[in-house]
This record gives sequence, structure tokens and C-alpha cells, in this order.
Amino acid sequence: MTVSIAAADREICTPLPVLGRDVLVPLVTGGEVTYAALDYAASAPALQRVWDDVAAYAPYYGSVHRGAGYLSQLSTDLFEQSRATVAEFLGCRAEDQVIFTRSTTDSLNLLAAVIPAGTHVFVFETEHHASLLPWQTRDDVRVTVLGAPRTPEQAVAALDVALHGAPKGPKLVCVTGASNVTGELWPVRELAAAAHRHGARIVLDAAQLAPHHPVDIAALDVDWVAFSGHKLYAPFGSGVLAGRADWLREAEPYLAGGGASRKVARRADGGVDVEWHTTAARHEAGSPNVIGVYAIAAACKALTEAGFGQLVAREQRLLARLREGLASVPEVRVLSLFGEDAPRVGVLSFVVQGWNSSHFAAALSAEYGIGVRDGLFCAHPLVRTLLGAEGDDPGECGAPEAAPGERVLNAIRVSFGAGTPEEHVDRFVRAVRALVRDGAQWNYRTEDGRCVPDRG
Repeated sequence: MTVSIAAADREICTPLPVLGRDVLVPLVTGGEVTYAALDYAASAPALQRVWDDVAAYAPYYGSVHRGAGYLSQLSTDLFEQSRATVAEFLGCRAEDQVIFTRSTTDSLNLLAAVIPAGTHVFVFETEHHASLLPWQTRDDVRVTVLGAPRTPEQAVAALDVALHGAPKGPKLVCVTGASNVTGELWPVRELAAAAHRHGARIVLDAAQLAPHHPVDIAALDVDWVAFSGHKLYAPFGSGVLAGRADWLREAEPYLAGGGASRKVARRADGGVDVEWHTTAARHEAGSPNVIGVYAIAAACKALTEAGFGQLVAREQRLLARLREGLASVPEVRVLSLFGEDAPRVGVLSFVVQGWNSSHFAAALSAEYGIGVRDGLFCAHPLVRTLLGAEGDDPGECGAPEAAPGERVLNAIRVSFGAGTPEEHVDRFVRAVRALVRDGAQWNYRTEDGRCVPDRG
């Protein structure tokens, strides 16, 4: 049985169909407007193709790997075919394993759990918390946090120096492919070469890279890649960790339970002996999220069939349009680590002179029907560095408490992707200009740390 819907021919200027593209939202000033979803970096909407494929499969859903029934066998085949699809999408090597997880965060926590005792981990402070924090949970692992580089060349040089001075033993480098704050691309291939020169391994956080650019494990020469379905137009609760099998095969299972074990036998002393799988199943205990896994595979196919070259070209045109529009507003300062000319994906953060970022984002939503994100984006050290606020308390992962108009140390992030219409970018730029020029049309107040319309 084939559960698939062929992708239609698409012009390069046409966004891929996504769910929610026609949703109307109310404005505090009256009336409704089509919602402009410009928060793809947090969660991208589901591709229509993904939704259709999932809906076509849903009646045939069954538990995988351990069922004799037709639906169970069909679901098992679909699950393992999805693993092969993801491996092809990532350019995996023949010996690599593809493990399905819940998210990028879960994938990197899995890797943190299986690295050998005594491993020395190197990570830049510019990472998302998902790739900055998991290593801190191991008492038998040493972590070196490198400062924020100001050029890609500085990043490679800093890593090279740090690895050169490290003692012998297993070493691991963790780096993002594209910043979730600035959208800037990191020199992954060069960092991988530096890591391998010093006998270190490297894991790529591709959460923000995979939805925007091809990711090829073999070509980049990285040891592992992690990404999330909810950023890859498949928001059904699954993620991926793919790469070298040895550390994964030798470590204790990430979760103990059914599916991870090959054989369990009772001992005479009342205990049990367990023989664990050596395949990806070793770290996939429990009934897997078949729907989520199939959704990721459907997204991989849809993006591949649409043509990454066309998708990248279209996104770069939208990005140029956005940056040109913001550059025409002197009060707007775009945040950048590597400089204005650094290549980036469709993610951009900025601050507006005289505005609380939470207030500005709230007004964009309530008065213009535009969804962006404000706060510190689960990358506190990086945002604080970019804002020159290293000594201040960032508060929770989101907007710190503040009244409208007060200066707070957070930013606004606009992000888009393959499903974003050109009109949404244009409307966003017009709204920014209007808010800066005329101010908000509504009163706002702080509620639970968020700036919200005051409905009196």
C-alpha cells in the first residue's frame, strides 16, 4: 500500500501550501484579518502535503514491531521506511543510525546520556539552551563553554585553540547550524574539520538549518545531526538523532522498557538479566510515535520534491525584502553576531528604539494580526551579548516582566519559511513603520509577565 500524495508543480515564487494559511483572527481595533504567521523558528505550520499524508495513513494506524495483524505490520513497514527516508534526507552514511525522539532537545539529551564518562564537551555560549544545557547534567563530563565569536573564522580559531589545549580522552563539540536568534549560518564544515584534527567528535544542532537548507551528514563530515519535526513543517511530536552508532550501541539505553530489550530472563536470585538491542531500537523504548515519525518523513519528501534550490532562492528574496524594509526605519536595530553581510536563513531578531519588545510584539498581534516572538528565545547568553546586557538577569525564557514603554533586555524575532506568502512580509514591514511612526492604537498592560491588550 502506498500512502502518499504527489506534490503538484510549483512556481518558484509560490509558497508551499501550509495549514492555517486562511485563518482569520480578530483585531482589537475591530474586524478580522488573515493571520500572518511569522514565528516559524518556534514552530512551523504543518505542510498541507504532510497533513494529507498523515490523514491518508491514520485509518491504517497500528502498533509497530510486535503485532501480527495487518495494520501493525503495515505500520511497522511505514515506520522503518520513514527511518530510511530520513537517512536519505540527511545523507547518512551506511553505518549511521537514525533514532526517533521527541525533539531536538530530546535528541541532544539522549546523546548527552550516552557519551562516555570523562568526555570533554566544547560548546559556544551562543547555542540554544537545547544544545547548551544537556551536557551540564553529567557529573562525569567536563564542559568548556567558549565565548561568542564575532566572525566564522574566529569561531573556528577559538575551537582549534581550545581543542589543542585539551587533555587526552574523548571529546565532543556541539554547534548549531543556523542561529535561532540571528538566523546566521555557522561554519559547520570548518568546525567539523577542526574537531576531527584533534580527535574530537561533533554533533550538529540542525533545528533551524534543516527546514531552510539541505543537511548532508557525509558532506559536512559531522558525527551526529539532531533536529525537530515541529520546525520541519511536521508538528506531530517527533525529532531525530542521526549519526555514528558506536557510542549509542555501547551505552545503556536512554529509556529502559519494551522495544529496547531483545531478551529478558529471570535470575535465580530474583533479579533479571536483560539483553538490549544494538540497533536504533536500543534507545526507542515504548510504543513509538508512528504518526510523528511518518509526518517527518512526509516533510522530508515534500521539501526534497519541491527542490531546496528553489526554496532557498525564494526565502533569500523574502529575506532581502524584509531587511530592506527594516533598514528604512532608523529606530530599528537588527541583531547580528557575524555582521550584516553574513549569510542567514529566514530568522531575524531586532529591537526598536523607545519600545519594550514585548509591547511591540503585542501590538503587532493585536492591531495587525501578525504573530512574531519576543523575549530571549531560549538563548539567554547570546541575546544578552547582542544587547550588551551581560550583567542583567534575563528572567524566564520569554519576555521579562515590564510595563509597556519600559526598556527591557529582550528582543523581537521574525521568522518565516517555505509557506510564507510575500504579502505577510510586506504587511509586517508596513506594521513596523506604522507603530514606530504613530505608536500603538490601543492600551496595553502586563499580565503574567506578558504585555497584553487592556480590555478594561
